[in-house]
Amino acid sequence: MNKFSKDDPVIEVDGLNHFFGSGDSKTQALFSNRLTVGPGEIVIMTGPSGSGKTTLLTLIGTLRTVQSGSLKILGQELNGMSQSGLTKIRKNIGFIFQAHNLFGSLTAYQNVKMATELVGQKSGEAKPRIEQLLTRLGMGERIHYKPKSLSGGQKQRVAVARGLIHSPRIVLADEPTAALDEESGRAAVTLLREMADRDGCTVLIVTHDNRILDVADRIINMVAGHIKNDSDIRETEKICEFLMATEFFADLTPRTLADVANNIEARDFEPGDAIVNEGDDGLEFFMINEGSVTVQRNDKMTGKTETLKQLDKGSYFGEVALIKNQPRNASVIAKTRTRCYVLDREEFRAVVDTSDSFESELRKAMFERN
Repeated sequence: MNKFSKDDPVIEVDGLNHFFGSGDSKTQALFSNRLTVGPGEIVIMTGPSGSGKTTLLTLIGTLRTVQSGSLKILGQELNGMSQSGLTKIRKNIGFIFQAHNLFGSLTAYQNVKMATELVGQKSGEAKPRIEQLLTRLGMGERIHYKPKSLSGGQKQRVAVARGLIHSPRIVLADEPTAALDEESGRAAVTLLREMADRDGCTVLIVTHDNRILDVADRIINMVAGHIKNDSDIRETEKICEFLMATEFFADLTPRTLADVANNIEARDFEPGDAIVNEGDDGLEFFMINEGSVTVQRNDKMTGKTETLKQLDKGSYFGEVALIKNQPRNASVIAKTRTRCYVLDREEFRAVVDTSDSFESELRKAMFERN
């Protein structure tokens, strides 16, 4: 292994593609994806079935061969790595999959113990840790039960323990709480959060379970093989607070509001930066979270630039070009350091279709501005 600093990215994906099949049946599952995850981060991946989440997860876990692009784990390039090299990388990874794949002839304790043996941990050292971990996950009275005597949720808790027992540098989890009730699921993700905070363990979770979103640092949304959004949770919370205070979003449900927030990009501008230029295509909708901007228009008769107005926190712009499908009718220049929340055309139209209040407010604003 090369020298790896504790502050270096743990997972680095750059231009990663993946294909299934060959010849006429060859299909592309991942398209030029980029992702960087640091030590101690918990990242949740969401998206519809077939969007590429599990494919990306198994590539990161060395369970599939990298075909095209770069994928580095703990500073090591996986593309072209030997099988022995991949085996060494794999010892740093804990896997938790929805299909628990326990050995039916072994007890819960023995299933977890196998994971310690694979990484060379001594049996005497592992025993108290295994018992403690299984007990914490609610399996204290069933440590010596075989899978046939366990419920689906109990088997999943054993699988969680097996994935974490060797204190991996990385945990990869595919729907780890799907078979768990709320209490058991909370115990599992709390444990992951503790490992991330205490040990710098990096956790990547594929899930549709909205109950566990609060433990994450970031949420990644995948659509049709593309990482479409990569949202910081704290920033998303700020965006939700901003949206809730805006009349546009008055009738959105909390779930829809969160979906909108996850699709918004926070973008910063320095004084003098052109946020939009007159005549450009209208591709985005802007809401000012911090700072102020000036709206300017070129006078075609005199060639001079006319300042039309100043917009401050809580104001918005860009909706006219989007709704009318016309070029920008003015330029917007950052007057101070400015942060804008930005919706692209597709997401903007989706919100318009979803929210009666959003469309009503926009129409009113357009009338007032014309």
